[in-house]
Amino acid sequence: MSQWIHYIEQWLLEFGVIGLVIVSFTESSFFPIPPDVLLIPLSIAQPEKALWFSFLTTVASVLGALLGWYIGKRFGRPILRYFISDEKMDKVEQYFQQYGAMAIVIAGFTPIPYKVFTIFSGISNINIRTLLFWSFIGRGARFFIEGLIIFILGAQAKTFIEQHFTTITIVGGIVIVIAFLIYKRLK
Repeated sequence: MSQWIHYIEQWLLEFGVIGLVIVSFTESSFFPIPPDVLLIPLSIAQPEKALWFSFLTTVASVLGALLGWYIGKRFGRPILRYFISDEKMDKVEQYFQQYGAMAIVIAGFTPIPYKVFTIFSGISNINIRTLLFWSFIGRGARFFIEGLIIFILGAQAKTFIEQHFTTITIVGGIVIVIAFLIYKRLK
C-alpha cells in the first residue's frame, strides 16, 4: 500500500503546482495523501516561492473543506448509521456543535486527518462561515509555517521539518487551543 501511495505522490509531483492544488483540495474531503508531501519538495526546489505555494495550498485546502462539508451534509448520517447507533451519532454531533470550531482549527493545523472533521462539520450542520474561517486559520498556520521554514532555511528545511514539525504542531495546537478559549471567553 505504501508503495502505491509513494507512486501517486511522485506522479502528482510531476504536475507541480497543479498537482499541489489538486491534492490540497481533495485531501480536505476524501483523498488520503496530505498536501505537505508535495508542498515541501516543491518549496525546497524553489524556496523563493515557498510562501506562494503555502498560500495556494491553504486556499485549495479550505475550498476542499467545502466539499467535505457537503459530503457530510448529504451522505454522512446515512453512511454512519451502518457503523454507529443514532444515540452515539447524536452524542458526537452534540460535541461537534459545542467544540466544532476548535476541532476544525486543531485538525487543520495538526497531522490529524482533516477530512474527518470537514465531513463531521457537514453532518453536524456547522455554519459554513465557521468552517471556512477556522479552516483558514488552522490550515494557513500549518502551511505557512512550513513555507516560512523553507523560505528561511532553503534545502536544510527538509531535515528541520522532519525532526521538529511534530513538536511544532503540538506546541502550535496548544497555542491555538488557548487562543481559541480566550476568543470564546471574550466573545
